[in-house]
Amino acid sequence: MDKRTLLAIVLSLAVLFTYQIFFAKPPAPPKAVPVQESKQIKETATAKQPVPSPVATAPKPAVKKAVSLKEEPPRDITVETEHYAAVFSTRGAALKSFQLKNYRKECTKCVGDIWPAIKNFVTGKKQPAKGKSNDLIEVVSLQENMPYPLALTFPESSSEISADSVFSADVAGLDLTKNKNKQSLVFSRTFHDIRVDKIYTFNADNYSIALDVKISNLTDAPVTKIPYLNWYEYVDPREQVDGYSKEGPVAYVSKSIERRKSADVSKEETIGPDVSWGGFERKYFMAVIIPQDPSLTSVNMSRENNVVSVNLKGAKNIIPPEQSGSFKYNLFIGPKDYAMLKKHGLSLEEAIEFDSVIPGLKWLSIGLLLFIKFLYQFVGNYGVAIVVLTILIKILFWPLGNISYKSMKEMQKIQPKITALREKYKNDQAKLGQETMALYKAHKVNPFGGCLPILIQIPVFIGLYNTLLYAIELRHSPFFWWIQDLSAKDPYYITPIVMGATQFIQQKMTPTMGDPMQAKIMLAMPIIFTFIFLNFPSGLVIYWLVNNIISIGQQIYINKKLVD
Repeated sequence: MDKRTLLAIVLSLAVLFTYQIFFAKPPAPPKAVPVQESKQIKETATAKQPVPSPVATAPKPAVKKAVSLKEEPPRDITVETEHYAAVFSTRGAALKSFQLKNYRKECTKCVGDIWPAIKNFVTGKKQPAKGKSNDLIEVVSLQENMPYPLALTFPESSSEISADSVFSADVAGLDLTKNKNKQSLVFSRTFHDIRVDKIYTFNADNYSIALDVKISNLTDAPVTKIPYLNWYEYVDPREQVDGYSKEGPVAYVSKSIERRKSADVSKEETIGPDVSWGGFERKYFMAVIIPQDPSLTSVNMSRENNVVSVNLKGAKNIIPPEQSGSFKYNLFIGPKDYAMLKKHGLSLEEAIEFDSVIPGLKWLSIGLLLFIKFLYQFVGNYGVAIVVLTILIKILFWPLGNISYKSMKEMQKIQPKITALREKYKNDQAKLGQETMALYKAHKVNPFGGCLPILIQIPVFIGLYNTLLYAIELRHSPFFWWIQDLSAKDPYYITPIVMGATQFIQQKMTPTMGDPMQAKIMLAMPIIFTFIFLNFPSGLVIYWLVNNIISIGQQIYINKKLVD
């Protein structure tokens, strides 16, 4: 491997390393919520708490007195499927909890990182070991007294409905684990001018939920309603956020993804119309609202007191007297599984950040993911699938590798002549360039021949980097022994060190060209590579390690063949 080849690798790895160090840091923790501010949220949300009125007429003094009556206490309704356990509340007819049964917060089989132990040994301080959590992933993040996600409001019209309005529910709970048929949960409440029915329909076999909102006009005059379906998310300032995760509001607007980090959300920002979907995302999971009519829908993003709000504003609906209007939505609350999201046909898969480093290579990341999943069907282990992928890529580029090593050997043969030319024309760079190119041509040597194979593999490397970071299929996927999560770094740093050793062997086998000082600098490159790879996903390190081992074998084969 010549100087240009290693420089090409280092430059591309420097992009990843720079991104990881300078751009992928967790956002600065926002200020904690003072207790006084927390109470203000409650006071604002509960400012109006009306009581159902049986009379379908305009408000009268008697109605205003009824508003001051105490609301019925809210109650919870549990909905359970094989995929999730959801808790809805009659307060706001909204979502209180949504736990994903097939995903856990931490890799329970993973060993702990060895770095804290080393740190304790060096400093002499003993830190208590952090136990592994067996908790399920919770999509809903709440703080006491804040409104619940999926609350419906009409802030642009005179209405008593608020995020704190208590509805009635038609069932005490739903169980779709045994009965696989679609089932519905209906919340209802009558206000002074309208009756609101929120109908959630659940599927047992996926993470999609249909939401139909029916507004009945109880007056003898038209009423105008502009719905806001809201997703509220509490952002805990103490929570450690993954540096690679852009946790925050997300929306698909005019066939383009719009996302914000929670820390970057301003007081209020409106995007749209032409909103296909919008909601809140994390690295591997998301909750999004899909409106019936994107062309008439816009999305508002705001943040106050560590509560991020994503509000989908619908079209104006004028409801004639004693008639009904409806607003229809679909909800997706679950994992960012590419194949699953792709089936919806709504570009939900755009939420996966396969283009986090180089946008133009998104197609390659997706292709690698699909091929790794294809191999997984046969080998049953994603780590083995990555090894097989590496071997297949190496076989594909084997002829280019042979050309590369032969080119480096030829370059080594003419190196004395190149050194002589440098000495002869050291004061005439133009002439030196002409004579050097003539020498290459006479000996039929391509000085860039050694770089071509590695330049081709760099896009594969970056594509696989994105795949391993953001594909939920590889999250908590084991390989063997101590490597139980291919998307996380090697906790014992064994594979990066072994990879560095193979890089050193490769460097020692590579014909030396240039002055001795350059040769010494190139020998230091394996050490740099090792440090760069320490915090890379272990699946990526395994790919590069296997690639190095095969390259060493190929280089031995070519060297022996040239000698014979």
